[in-house]
Parts: sequence; structure tokens; C-alpha cells
Amino acid sequence: MSPVTIPVGPQHPALKEPESFDITLEGERILGVTMRLGYNHRGIEKACEARSWVQDLFLLERICGICSHAHSTAFCMAVEDIASLQVPPRAQFIRTLVGELERIHSHLLWLGVAGHEIGLDTLMMYAWRDRETVMDLLALLTGNRVNYGINLIGGVRRDVSAEQLEQVLRSIDFLEQRVRYYVEVARTESTLHQRLAGVGPLSMDDARRLGAIGPTGRASMVDRDTRRDDPYLAYGEVQFKVITDWHCDVYGRTLVRLGELLESFSIIRQLAARLPAGPLKVKAPRKVPAGQAVARYEAPRGEDLHFVRSNGTERPERVKVRAPTLANLASVAKMLENHRLADVPIVIAAIDPCFSCTDRAVRLARSAGCERLSWAELRQHGIDWYRREAGLDLAALDRRLAAHPPPGGPP
Repeated sequence: MSPVTIPVGPQHPALKEPESFDITLEGERILGVTMRLGYNHRGIEKACEARSWVQDLFLLERICGICSHAHSTAFCMAVEDIASLQVPPRAQFIRTLVGELERIHSHLLWLGVAGHEIGLDTLMMYAWRDRETVMDLLALLTGNRVNYGINLIGGVRRDVSAEQLEQVLRSIDFLEQRVRYYVEVARTESTLHQRLAGVGPLSMDDARRLGAIGPTGRASMVDRDTRRDDPYLAYGEVQFKVITDWHCDVYGRTLVRLGELLESFSIIRQLAARLPAGPLKVKAPRKVPAGQAVARYEAPRGEDLHFVRSNGTERPERVKVRAPTLANLASVAKMLENHRLADVPIVIAAIDPCFSCTDRAVRLARSAGCERLSWAELRQHGIDWYRREAGLDLAALDRRLAAHPPPGGPP
């Protein structure tokens, strides 16, 4: 039987965001996988260069709706490092509290998606019902269910009252009961175990070699967690275990996330008991001094990196984001080798991918002597590509819009 290559994506029922996987098959067995990024690129890094530091804070928060606090906090930490700002302890605790609630939100969302991908929609309904509890807590503390906007450069914008902490602790007690039930289901439900065990294997050596991070790496016995290894915010003030697992497959990644939920509950209780008094922020300069810094943040999906460079003006000179999914994508092709086509959705979902976080622009080489295009040349390249590949003449569309503008003026 000769190999065939089939596309999965960029638009596919198994993918929640546009991404392209070309899968080479021999019958039902997967021989190899290639991936293509770029379907959801939004140019956020470049957009940061044209906006102020405060505007960039809220722009970067919108890299991802599930890890919004992770991105905004990492950016804040980098800028605060450059500006030598000492964030008050109370603000650090509040940032940590919101971060752990976000981790609970993310892992419950993933649990529901994983159930859906294997046809266990009952699990999805249960997990997403419980997810509403933590989203209500985030709205209570920050005013928003998504893109919380709690951070400011130099601190946080909202305090946490004693009554709010009581509500958080009551909800955490309820969620812990639910998660312990899910742990029992994962350990005893034979159907779940048979569908996930042995699927998407990734050995510890391969996980290290391919740079797997977060729950993906820890489920292959890679004992790394930035919260413990390079403490930031208030993580140096609390005790928690780094959850690892020896199964090295999708089943192990499920157990790691469930174990991390229980640790998050413990961290939140410690934060509530030790929340210090004091101010919420320090005054940040309008112009950040020249310098550069890298911030590391253990997002729910893995380590999130933000590089920021300032030239002493009101705007950053460079902002670079390495989201966790970008680090974990290399391991997906290895996980799929010699598995069946039916395993593709759950193996991809097992890294909890966010392709909006991951997408990057393609670097175009015009000639051997010039590797960069100007903005005008890049725009013309896009016009020519769409005309050639999709039969869409954008230049003619521009001319028609100029001749017959829509009511109310340009959009």
C-alpha cells in the first residue's frame, strides 16, 4: 500500500483554531506529520512598537483569552525589571491568586475539550459547568470573566476584600470535591483509560530533546516548573508539589493536570491566609529607561517567555513573546508517529494548543543580497499572493471602495 497524505485543517471539526497538519498515512498508520503556522497571525508584537507601555499591557493580554493574565503579568515583570520597580507584596499576592484561578479555569476547560475529542461529551458538560464557578470568581475579583485587566505596571488596579476571599475559599472547597471526583473517574473508568493509555507516547528523553514544557513535559517525568525553579510573584512564599507522571502519554497528561488542580487549591488557601496588608502599586514612569529584560511565567500550558527592550521612550523598541504552545508543537509530530488517524484529535488536544498564541509571520527572502522587505513591499507581496493563489484582486477592491465608499465613510 503506497503512502497517502491527507490534510487536517486549517479548518477542521477537531481543531478549535485554524492550523494545518499534513499527515502521511500507510493505511490507518501515521508515518509522519508536518505543520504549518500562520493562519491566525495578528501582528501583536509589531503593534506593540506603535503603542505606549500601558496600551501594550492590555494589547498583550489579548494574545490569549485563556492565558491572558499570564501574558500581561510576564510583560509587567519584564518592564518592572527594566524600570527597577519594587512591586508591593500585596500586589504580588493578588497577581498570584488570579494566576492560580486562571490555571484552574484553563485545566477545567482542557478536561472538557479532551472529553469531547474522545466522544465523552458528558465529561465536557460536567467540567465546563464547574468551570463556570471559577469564571465567576475571576469576575468577582477583577470585573471580567475573560481578559481580566487586573495588572498595572507597578502593581494591580483592584484590591481583594475579606468578603471576596471568603467567597473564593467557599468556591475552592466545592471545586476540590469535583476535581477529586474527576481523579477517581480517571483512575477507575476503564473506557477512559483504554482510550487514553498508550496514545501519543513521548518518552522522557524525547520530551527533553524536543523541549516539551508544562504538563506535556511533566507527564513524561520532566520535573520542571518555573514557579518552583525560578520563583516569582508570591510563589516563594507558598508550598506546593510539582506534579509529574510516568505514563508518558495522553493518560499521563490528564493525571498531571488533575493533580495540578489540587495543588492550585492548596496554593490559593495559603495565599488567602497570608495576604499581606499594604499598597497595591507603585508609580511607574511614563518613559521606561533604556534596557532589556526577559520574564518567565509558568502559564497553565507551560513556561511563557516575554522579552522586552526599551530605548528610553514612551514606547517599547521590541517585544517578543514565546508562548508555551510554540515550544510544545515539536513534540506533537513525535507523539503521532505509528499511531492511527483516529488518534490525531486527542493527541493534538493533549498539549492544550493555542494557535492564536503561537502564530508567527513568515520570513520572506527577496534575493540573496536582501532578506528584508519594506512595509510597502510586504503589502504588495500579499496583494500579488492573493491574486495568484486565490484569484482575489485586492487592488481592484481598493479602487472600487475608493470610487464608491460605503455609507458613513471608511470602515
